[in-house]
Amino acid sequence: MSDPESLRCSSVRNRGGVQRVEGKLRASVERGDYYEAHQMYRTLFFRYMSQAKHAEARELMYRGALLFFSHNQQNSAADLSMLVLEVLEKSDAKVEDEILEHLAKLFSLMDQNSPERAAFVSRALKWSTGGSSKLGHPKLHQLLALTLWKEQNYSESRYHFLHSSDGEGCAQMLVEYSASRGYRNEVDLFVAQAVLQFLCLKNKSSASVVFSTYTEKHPSIQKGPPFVQPLLNFIWFLLLAVDGGKLTVFTVLCEQYQPSLKRDPMYNEYLDRIGQLFFGVPPKQSPSYGGLLGNLLNSLMGSGEDDDGVEEAQEDSSPIELD
Repeated sequence: MSDPESLRCSSVRNRGGVQRVEGKLRASVERGDYYEAHQMYRTLFFRYMSQAKHAEARELMYRGALLFFSHNQQNSAADLSMLVLEVLEKSDAKVEDEILEHLAKLFSLMDQNSPERAAFVSRALKWSTGGSSKLGHPKLHQLLALTLWKEQNYSESRYHFLHSSDGEGCAQMLVEYSASRGYRNEVDLFVAQAVLQFLCLKNKSSASVVFSTYTEKHPSIQKGPPFVQPLLNFIWFLLLAVDGGKLTVFTVLCEQYQPSLKRDPMYNEYLDRIGQLFFGVPPKQSPSYGGLLGNLLNSLMGSGEDDDGVEEAQEDSSPIELD
């Protein structure tokens, strides 16, 4: 038997073994023996890990977590979900769509207010980028954003969309966010903030997509450009200026639209960063924000960029708020 065939046969046998064990555990859960079943899952987890059977351990813990969630056993389910992450952290598992989808599924089933959920998503994002300084794989951020959108947790959803590559999904969420939680005179603010933040993360393509999709789909925005709202015209011109890269155009644009830009004091902070990233403006010499706020802002700017963008962001330490 060739090596590939041998590996496939071994994989089939291992999967069959996991399924037989899972059948016994499922029966225990169905009887309501939750504590006993939970302890058996943990025992099998450590046994598999000691034997370096990482795939089997991960699959068993994942299925076990789903089983406990289906019986509303949140604590046991969250514990097994954490063990799924422990396998990933201790093994050489590659970041694959299926694994990211499994992690997002577990996240979606956790109690929205549980501390375990926050701990789970933090570890999952860290694992998805190999424990680097970046804040998580874009695909995982997208899946988390979609879950939070369904839960109408728009603020958290927006944060994760910013660190994904899904500008269209972000725009559609923002349309709903604006329609359900915002005032009519704020329709331009929702998309302006998102576009500026995408640009600060050096994600020009998503910035363009979120702007075009939002302005096309929002029921309170008349077709443009030009638009009735001056701030939308500014964003439209800004995206064109970014493509051109001419500092004089960027400078004049910012000066002409100062009345609109004063609506949010953070806009000039965003534009300072955008000027540095796309127009060669030198970094400010003023000190960064200090304390907890400064740490938060700097950490938020540490993801969503390619390698060159990360280096640029490190050289330009001007922090901005993306939460």
